[in-house]
Amino acid sequence: MDQMQAYDGPQIVGMDLHRNRSVLLRMTPQGERLERIRIDNSPAALKAEIAKAGPHPQVVLEATYGWYWAADTLQEAGAEVHLAHPLGVKMFGYRRVKTDDKDAADLADLLRMGRLPQAWIAPRQTRQVRELVRYRHKLVGMRTSAKDQIHAVLGKAGLHVPVTDVFDRGGRTWLAGIPLHGSYRVRADSLLRLIAFLDGEIAEVDRLIAQALAGDPGYRAVQTIPGIGPVFAAVMVAEIGDVARFAGPGQLCSWAGLTPRHRASDTKVHRGRITKQGSPLLRWACVEAVQRSGADTPMRRLKDRIVDRRGTTARNVAKTAAARKLLTLVYYALRDGEVRCLTKPDPARAGRNAADA
Repeated sequence: MDQMQAYDGPQIVGMDLHRNRSVLLRMTPQGERLERIRIDNSPAALKAEIAKAGPHPQVVLEATYGWYWAADTLQEAGAEVHLAHPLGVKMFGYRRVKTDDKDAADLADLLRMGRLPQAWIAPRQTRQVRELVRYRHKLVGMRTSAKDQIHAVLGKAGLHVPVTDVFDRGGRTWLAGIPLHGSYRVRADSLLRLIAFLDGEIAEVDRLIAQALAGDPGYRAVQTIPGIGPVFAAVMVAEIGDVARFAGPGQLCSWAGLTPRHRASDTKVHRGRITKQGSPLLRWACVEAVQRSGADTPMRRLKDRIVDRRGTTARNVAKTAAARKLLTLVYYALRDGEVRCLTKPDPARAGRNAADA
């Protein structure tokens, strides 16, 4: 522990958070260091140390492993919490000497100078829904893996699959009667039990998600967009959170990683592939929703125009552009509660307006 200096003014605290221990460094707004201390991670220890920083200190920590509990504890203690974006503080790795003390000091200095790249601290309720949505995605991935393994077992046994879906009622009847023996049968039966268990877990998580979002107007509004059902709508609402933090749909698409990289120097400008720096789950939901949207929708019309103009080799480019268009509609659905460009005009009302004119 460094020697503590007497100071009664507002304080800035840099916190280098780790899994088991963390370093806190307190300094004045002018950059004078007051105290550096290492603590074992626990809410009680963190509250005890942050109390030394006086009323309403400004605390900065990086969005790293397990930051939820630290941010919640600091807010409960009356601190103004700032979350540093990991991509914005990568310069720490280029120092000749990198220590926890220097990391905490650099975080505090960036906040003090107004140069901190900040990430959004989602409210607890939003984080709760995110956990459910992301966990559902993991469960579905595990179920898909189990189904793929059954197909692999059938291939090893040299069996041709005569049904469209091995896992519906007819397919399971066929699986029960095929000549699988030994370890092949053991593995197939085990995987089928695992799939049944995962089906139940996914259904329960679906129920909890629907319960959590039952009164959310954005959740209902997003589902009016073609291709978006309850699952994709839950992903979008949970991952985006408060849409008011974005100035417009362009900022949302950029945050989601659906916009191209831009590199400019002097008169040279290079635009590359999309950044993919946002939520991968949100990008996945947008692309899959485009695949499920009908032909007479803004997304599919845009996709078809790009393919017609640039050829079939541009299908991925067209799909990405259509996903960006869909996310634009999601922005307006969350902001306004409706997507006016999808609202079909009433012919009777149009006729009355024309007569009045």
